[in-house]
Amino acid sequence: MAEEKVTVSIIKADVGSICGHMMPHPAMLAAAKEILTDKQKQGILEDFYVTRVGDDINLFMTHYKGEGNKEVHTAAWECFQAATKISKSMHLYAAGQDILTDAFSGNVKGAGPGSAEMSFVERPSEPMLFFMADKTEPSAYSPVLSRIFLDPFTTTGLVIDARAKKGFDVEIQDVMDHKRVVMSSPEETLSILSLLGDTSRYAIKRICSRAGLGPAAVVSTDKLNLTAGRYVGKDDPVCVCRAQSGFPSVGEYTQVFQNTWLVAGWMRGSHNGAFFPCSPEDSNPVYYDGPPRICCLGFQLVNGHLQGMEPAGVKGGDHQPVDLFKGDTWDNARSNSIKACRLLRAQGPFQPSILGAEEMEYTSRPAVLKDLKSRFEKIE
Repeated sequence: MAEEKVTVSIIKADVGSICGHMMPHPAMLAAAKEILTDKQKQGILEDFYVTRVGDDINLFMTHYKGEGNKEVHTAAWECFQAATKISKSMHLYAAGQDILTDAFSGNVKGAGPGSAEMSFVERPSEPMLFFMADKTEPSAYSPVLSRIFLDPFTTTGLVIDARAKKGFDVEIQDVMDHKRVVMSSPEETLSILSLLGDTSRYAIKRICSRAGLGPAAVVSTDKLNLTAGRYVGKDDPVCVCRAQSGFPSVGEYTQVFQNTWLVAGWMRGSHNGAFFPCSPEDSNPVYYDGPPRICCLGFQLVNGHLQGMEPAGVKGGDHQPVDLFKGDTWDNARSNSIKACRLLRAQGPFQPSILGAEEMEYTSRPAVLKDLKSRFEKIE
């Protein structure tokens, strides 16, 4: 009989914040924790953890019900509904922003919240990393994951680990046309990079081991604005990863964030900014509504349960994850992020500070062009 697969799900949403796009009220996080505690008692969830990055609430959930399960997604939906109710009662900013429907169908896909899920047979030791981003879009992970999974100068395991050396299958999504393609590394590495270079259209969704270990990384690629048909905020994507023994090591996942990565989003969802690696407690976007934040929390998965630095056997959300971007190791990366952001901000309303017209979330240009239509003259 085949071993049972555990499912790890991250579902996130921005449903209101204190003082603009800053942080959810603690009561909102407490409400989510109370609901998931009840779902765990009912046997729907094995374990969970509630956290945030910037103004986004992030729910980590483990279970044996598979990806896209109605009970699990309904649990997350109830958390966001409860948090929205609190947010509206406090008149918080953008209350219920990511809730795009009143008729929930049992899956958050298309309903507003973002999700990343993976199912796999748990290894004897299963280190896991949970990346959470704020003020950016799904393709922000593409250059980072490319360096991790395609570049042996970053991930030595691609050369010296026999299973990692077999390569990885990369699922790339065309977020505009709702299509996907699976390409294989190392044979198609250069073609993969050629495609992913267009960050306005293509994004990594899933990376799987070609050595039979199952999924390595999954990203939430939900595009809020395409779903809603209007600007309702950036997608603030999450990414869940498995590490070590056939996958990149924890250090190979994190060391790439010593680089300064420019990503789209930031203020009004219409600027380029540099990723700022930090702890969730330091993730308030205090500089020009940013910079785009990236947090990383680590757990061991143990028989479907999350194990952090708390005593063994603790569950019900009372976890103490390893905070990988906390501390002075990342001071230089944070300093470089601010330097890059200051350089970009100095450009004002000109590219590359702002995004191209096709990517702008807010723009008055169509109205300006309409008013000037009769005033444009042909150059002889």
